[in-house]
Amino acid sequence: MRIATAQQMREIDRITIQERGVPSTQLMERAAAAVADEVMSLTGDCAGRVVCFCGPGNNGGDGVACARQLLEAGFEVRCVLVGSHEKMTQDTRAMEVKLAAAGGKLEPFQPDDADFAAWCLKADAMVDAIFGIGLNSDVRGDALTAIHMMNTCDIPVVSADIPSGVETDTGRVLGAAVHARSTVTFTLPKVGHYVGKGGLCTGTLTVADIGIPKDLVDALDCPVQSVEGSDVVLPRRPLDAHKGDFGRCAIVGGSVGYTGAPVLAAQAAVRTGAGLVSLGVPTPIWAVAAAKLDEAMPYPLPAGKEGQLSLEAGEAIHHKLAGCGVCLIGPGLGRGNGVSAVVRHLLSEIHIPVILDADGINALEGHIDILDARQGLHTVLTPHDGEFARLGGDLSDGDRLGAARNFAMEHCCCLVLKGHRTITAFPDGTAYINTTGNPGMAKGGSGDVLAGVILSLLGQGLPARQAVPMAVWLHGAAGDLCAEEIGEYGMTPTDVVATLPRILKEHVK
Repeated sequence: MRIATAQQMREIDRITIQERGVPSTQLMERAAAAVADEVMSLTGDCAGRVVCFCGPGNNGGDGVACARQLLEAGFEVRCVLVGSHEKMTQDTRAMEVKLAAAGGKLEPFQPDDADFAAWCLKADAMVDAIFGIGLNSDVRGDALTAIHMMNTCDIPVVSADIPSGVETDTGRVLGAAVHARSTVTFTLPKVGHYVGKGGLCTGTLTVADIGIPKDLVDALDCPVQSVEGSDVVLPRRPLDAHKGDFGRCAIVGGSVGYTGAPVLAAQAAVRTGAGLVSLGVPTPIWAVAAAKLDEAMPYPLPAGKEGQLSLEAGEAIHHKLAGCGVCLIGPGLGRGNGVSAVVRHLLSEIHIPVILDADGINALEGHIDILDARQGLHTVLTPHDGEFARLGGDLSDGDRLGAARNFAMEHCCCLVLKGHRTITAFPDGTAYINTTGNPGMAKGGSGDVLAGVILSLLGQGLPARQAVPMAVWLHGAAGDLCAEEIGEYGMTPTDVVATLPRILKEHVK
């Protein structure tokens, strides 16, 4: 799904109102209706007790209108103004008048009022309409107090547009933010719904159509998208296919003490449909890999005393890669000067697409010029935050999406920044935010499985822009199915590999 910026939303709102003649209050009423519907869904359509926290801006107007609509539906409602009455927008004042006509009242926020606090603690739901998409400074004063009340009362909160306190275009929390049970946003989702702490504050996200003309929405240039299940489509295989049609994939990895990583990557590549998978590992662990793998083809490589690849391995790997279409370098390689030298040599010499994972990424620390020299070739990097920092990526300001996009553009690579809501960024500035995965996948080996899935889809000839975001989604979806069936605590990367075929089957069209 396409993701809009705050500025884009403000502009299409302006055009809709000023140039297309749609009354702003009409848009506000529709937004409020969507929020009210979500409140009623949370309360089981039973008319209960709701408190609406509203700011003086137009987001607050959505909340005031929602309060009136719930009141008219039979709910017991208290509507509270968090902020100055003098700063209320014209539309919010109009909604206050309609609320009064319906028998309600916009009352001042009085957090020290014991009766008000007691009333709130018996509410069935709360509405957060304090700040909208325009917040750009830390929350303070009464707004901070109201957010604290919503977060500590154990009552489900529905946020209007975006949880108050979340920065729209980055997902950063500006001082404090509402932890919503659900969020109803309007027209298109925003970055802050997915990434950073904002992704943890949003809860269940609903996108509501409030009447912005479709042609305005369709004309928006949205370089950032979320990846949903409907975006994942795998082609049917021709009846006369043979194994060579589905990729000749190579993996270079492993070291003494790290035998599982390359095996997991190879198993994942096979399970995702790769035609042929070869795996080069140091000679001391070759027997282990061979015993674990039936479908992939492990072969031994020269190793040093530490059980890692030696410098002599480079020539042997280069020879093996001659018949391959894509290569994964890194799972379980270990860190050392010799290993890093082999990785850098390979990156300089081979001209097929390469996925760098784990210690393949670490080999570039202090040698980012090796990556830059591959401009024009497909290079996919799959770092977690620590590896990203060693490459020179900067996450200090909390803007993961911006950091990923900047790195991919600067170094002309595809960057898969792993974590909650994994981000896949491309050199042209486009980026894809993943929507699958769970904490049960936070175990050693999960990244190796992901790297194997990416390898497989690239090897089967899917374009990188399609293959990489789809691989991330499929990996997370397999993890979600594991969590559903056996739980987050006990699930393992091996379980995720075994579950991949069931997820893949659902997405063959």
